[in-house]
Amino acid sequence: MRFHTSERAHPEHSGADRPTPPALRRRLPDVTEVLALIGDRAPRRSAVARRLERAQTVWDLREQAKRRTPRAPFDYADGAAEAEISLARARKAYRDLEFVPHVLRDVTEADTSVSLFGRTSSMPLGLAPTGFTRMMHTEGEYAGSAAAADAGIPFCLSTMGTASIEDVARHAPDGDNWFQLYLWKDREASEGLVRRAWEAGYRRLLVTVDTAVPGARLRDTRNGFSIPPQLKASTVADIALHPAWWLDFLTREPLSFASLSRTSGTVADLVGRMFDPSLSLEDLRWIKEMWPGTLIVKGVQSLDDAVRVCEAGADGLVLSSHGGRQLDRAPVPLELLPGVRRELGAEASIGIDTGVMDGADVVAAVAAGADYALVGRAYMYGLMAGGQAGVARMLEIMREQMQRTMRLIGVNSIGELGPEHVVLGRES
Repeated sequence: MRFHTSERAHPEHSGADRPTPPALRRRLPDVTEVLALIGDRAPRRSAVARRLERAQTVWDLREQAKRRTPRAPFDYADGAAEAEISLARARKAYRDLEFVPHVLRDVTEADTSVSLFGRTSSMPLGLAPTGFTRMMHTEGEYAGSAAAADAGIPFCLSTMGTASIEDVARHAPDGDNWFQLYLWKDREASEGLVRRAWEAGYRRLLVTVDTAVPGARLRDTRNGFSIPPQLKASTVADIALHPAWWLDFLTREPLSFASLSRTSGTVADLVGRMFDPSLSLEDLRWIKEMWPGTLIVKGVQSLDDAVRVCEAGADGLVLSSHGGRQLDRAPVPLELLPGVRRELGAEASIGIDTGVMDGADVVAAVAAGADYALVGRAYMYGLMAGGQAGVARMLEIMREQMQRTMRLIGVNSIGELGPEHVVLGRES
């Protein structure tokens, strides 16, 4: 089909001769039209809900968290070891990767659900174990476990969590609750923790193996971060800047721990007094014999160790540099992932953490070989920004980002993701 143009010359008009279209003529506004434009956006929700809704990324939640939380607890969640190189490199690995879109596919559906250890999770995502969580926000692990249960994903309670094993289980009885174990010098006490977790209904035990000694978290040292926070001269100014946080903290039940009687001191003091630097494969085999459920080893940072922990009886592992909070200049989990997957095969369960701040990061990790990702800081940012509602908003953001990324690279479900969808190590 060909289009023909007229050879007639257009009549010449000056701008003043052009008539004004009706759509451009000014008129008084119609009140009903104004109300229709406002619609459901009228401020019916709480101020917290409206503020959280404005957050479009986890980084937005981080900014809200930073404004609302005193410096010492915020830096405890936000910081990493020494020069924080491990954390920076992990995040850079996600920034530098490149997706490979596959177009002309029907992507009407974007199913993020997966099966993790025999249970359906709505996303390949879980909330990582975090210590001293009610220091960040008094709802702490109660908020995390409830938000995770509502979202249909796993929640992991830390040995150093600030809610008891039993209380979290009672608070989120329908949740996929995991328990994270630090092996103590007191083996009898460790065995007691494992027994309590099983009796309370936990069926996944996550043993962390990268804390022979505490990492040098310099922000905490410089801030004088302690459990509980010490009221001193500098605290007065902090109270003035964060009155809501301090009022909430001082009017709630004092901190208690998943596994400790009430105690005090710096984080390094607590870790140094309790954790066992002699942890070995024999201890892992001992835990395997004792634990009737699923055993996962977190903190694997080499291909050789991935093989060793599986041979020792682990049902799964998490490639992790502890969020960059232990060894600085540690290996980047995302970069280790493809080699570990090739070595262990398709049937092995491999999780990943450190540096995950976006739903697209989760999609990339799964494409590169992970079964799921754990998020700690993203969870903490949501918690500090708005308690349980903030954690729920973080998970909502992550889900939306996953679904959008899946559609844009041409897949309908998590199970369709593979190495053909991502290139790691591409410079931005």
